[in-house]
Amino acid sequence: MDEDDGRSASKRPRIHYGSLEESERERLAKGTSSKSAIKEAVKAGNINISGGTVFDLEEHVNERRAEVLAEFERRKRARQITVPTDDVEVKAGLRNLSEPTTLFGEGPGERRERLRNILSVLGQDALKKNKEEEEERAKKAKLESQETWYHEGPEPLKQARLWIASYSLPRAISRLEGARNNKDIPEAAKNAKRQELHRQIRSLSNFCSQIGDSRPISFCQFSPDSQLLATASWSGLCKIWSVPDCTLKRTLRGHNQNVGAIVFHPEATVGLDPAACNLASCAGDGSVKLWNLKSDEPVADIEGHTARVARLAYHPSGRFLGTTCYDASWRLWDLQAQQEILHQEGHSKAVYDIAFHGDGSLAATSGLDAFARVWDLRTGRCIMFMEGHLKEIFSIDFSPNGYHVATGSADNSCKIWDLRNRACSYTIPAHHNLLSKVKFQPGTGQFLVTGAYDNIVKVWSHPGWSPLKTLAGHEGKVMGLDVSADGQFIATSSYDRTFKLWLSD
Repeated sequence: MDEDDGRSASKRPRIHYGSLEESERERLAKGTSSKSAIKEAVKAGNINISGGTVFDLEEHVNERRAEVLAEFERRKRARQITVPTDDVEVKAGLRNLSEPTTLFGEGPGERRERLRNILSVLGQDALKKNKEEEEERAKKAKLESQETWYHEGPEPLKQARLWIASYSLPRAISRLEGARNNKDIPEAAKNAKRQELHRQIRSLSNFCSQIGDSRPISFCQFSPDSQLLATASWSGLCKIWSVPDCTLKRTLRGHNQNVGAIVFHPEATVGLDPAACNLASCAGDGSVKLWNLKSDEPVADIEGHTARVARLAYHPSGRFLGTTCYDASWRLWDLQAQQEILHQEGHSKAVYDIAFHGDGSLAATSGLDAFARVWDLRTGRCIMFMEGHLKEIFSIDFSPNGYHVATGSADNSCKIWDLRNRACSYTIPAHHNLLSKVKFQPGTGQFLVTGAYDNIVKVWSHPGWSPLKTLAGHEGKVMGLDVSADGQFIATSSYDRTFKLWLSD
């Protein structure tokens, strides 16, 4: 048994503890050497171990969760945002947000989705705010472009302004004194006088009709004594007719193109020498000519315009002449000094009509830019900017009361402006076509006459602006009209080559 047990023991597997301890010792030795090597490397500066840096896994998870929730909310907002379906509007929206309107290979649907995503980040009101800011910038730029700038003028202009101030102030005092006296008149007496005038206006009828030229008659005006009528035609001819028999007195030859207007000097036929300059006319070639009552040829030419001169008007003193031009400016000429003293800009398009205040202190201009301006001739400042018409303004006139201005426009309306509060006080839906001329009754201004391209002339009461009479008889558009100084006649000129006189029965 003992021998068998010994053999059996020799055949059993043996565990070598010595070898295990040796491998462990080797591993520990290697670990110790590696630690010492790391320590040596740290001391040498080859390994930099920052202290205190701890990576917080839970905080990272929370940040990621917040990002996912924010993205979820953004997509939720994006689904609720209404985006235009029109690709043009989508591009405009992107442009307002200062984003590229089109990316490479981007289609309308993708562009729309990009706008939606941008709005989901910036907020649905971002586009609206940008539009409001853009409109505000455009409005500010518009106001800046409309600002009038001033510069020091020449010495003759300064002297003219001083002269106009000394001329206009006594006239203003006289006008205000007359207004105070008129205020003292009983209202019953005023109403009786007004009703009598309205009765006369309602009885207006065609007194005389005359073929004035071979081409349309663009303008007509009575002389200050109401005994003559001057007409201008597209043929280049100007003619003077006697009133009321409409006999041709003189044919003025000198223009080569369409004559826009011909006007009498304020003292012509009432105190001015017939051999002096009694009339002025303008034409489409930029020429301005002065005429007397004794010759068929012009006595003087006013040179300086390079574009069409549409209208012209004498200052109440007769010393100055205002002209409007298609170069977007109007000019003031000193006929006594025989020179241009003012070249005034301010309109963005052609200036068409001009009128002077009865006192001589103000000038009003209207243009094809749909705006009108009132200028103080004593200071050179634009004291009123008239904005309200939708289309070109072809006519403007001051009321004798001193504070009302009428404008006639291509939007078929006539607007009444009040200088006291610098605003439009009334709009008259006057005609069915553009208004070519507006004119207050001289002297008292108790009625207003408007002519238009619908071939008719209308008379309106003042105040109240109610229609009193419609003058129908022209076969073509009415291009000009005037009221005689004595208030008895109304003259109208037309595209049908005729002019007519209207008189109350």
